[in-house]
Amino acid sequence: MRMGFVGLGNVGSKLAGSLLRNGFDLTVCDLNPELVAAFVAKGAKAADSPAALMQSCDAVITCLPSPQACAAVVEAMLPHVDETKIWMEMSTTEVSEVKRLAALVTEKGGSAIECPVSGGCHRADTGNISIFAGCDRATFERMLPTLTTLGRRVLHTGEIGSASTLKVMTNYLATANLLTCCEALVTMKAAGIDLNTTYEAMKISSGTSFVHETESQLILNGSRDVSFTMDLVKKDIGLFQSLAAAADVPLEISPLLVEIFDDGIAKYGERELSPNIIRRLEDATGLQITAPGFPTELVDDEPEEAGYEVIPTGLSKPVLAS
Repeated sequence: MRMGFVGLGNVGSKLAGSLLRNGFDLTVCDLNPELVAAFVAKGAKAADSPAALMQSCDAVITCLPSPQACAAVVEAMLPHVDETKIWMEMSTTEVSEVKRLAALVTEKGGSAIECPVSGGCHRADTGNISIFAGCDRATFERMLPTLTTLGRRVLHTGEIGSASTLKVMTNYLATANLLTCCEALVTMKAAGIDLNTTYEAMKISSGTSFVHETESQLILNGSRDVSFTMDLVKKDIGLFQSLAAAADVPLEISPLLVEIFDDGIAKYGERELSPNIIRRLEDATGLQITAPGFPTELVDDEPEEAGYEVIPTGLSKPVLAS
């Protein structure tokens, strides 16, 4: 299968790298010609536009920073969509927008699958990231070999829109975890507890989380570089709050998270690294939350493994399987 990839940013470059590393016929497209040139040097081909990419490929993946960017790319590709073509959306986007774009693709005879990822850039780099896939079962099974190359655990979530909904929910939980980790670290420092010991106590306890075991390390190192910025967090938690509001769910914690990140963006800028939300507490207390021995960046030390489909607990088969 000839694969196309649009969007070679922090996550996209790593996902596209997994395809190239595993021998896929890959053509790439990005507004940054240096990113494209780097992939061409490793064996990929280049397309000068999304339209040319769809014309020459069987399936095209988009991994872009905003719903607006994705819409512009998909609409540019539409003239070359037919019954042989597949669009794969790997961004975190609005449910209504992914449904709208998927409908445009299917009206042209093509197939659409939304497949956002979760697990951090370091796992995207090794093909060990998790993937949610929303689409009809036939399209899912057709693209499963590609999905299990891009990620290790692949969950078929249901029809188009279900994966984006679940992805927004998981990003909300990750943000809540990040903020509680920040409060825990600052409070322990203020109480006179060694931060290296604090990290281990959190890690081996019932209070641990994926976010603690990854982002807390970068907070304590001082680099705080998870390749994710405050404006992107604000987008994700805003999408979750919109979902709750549309369903008349009276959330209490979610609005507070939005308020905290609004304040962080006002103080430090929308492109500030997201773990630096801890600066609000560092500035308020005069404490510096760093400790020796932690890495400047996350590296996935697990070997790349073949991916597989995850069957939901309590079910004998996926929700759309016959």
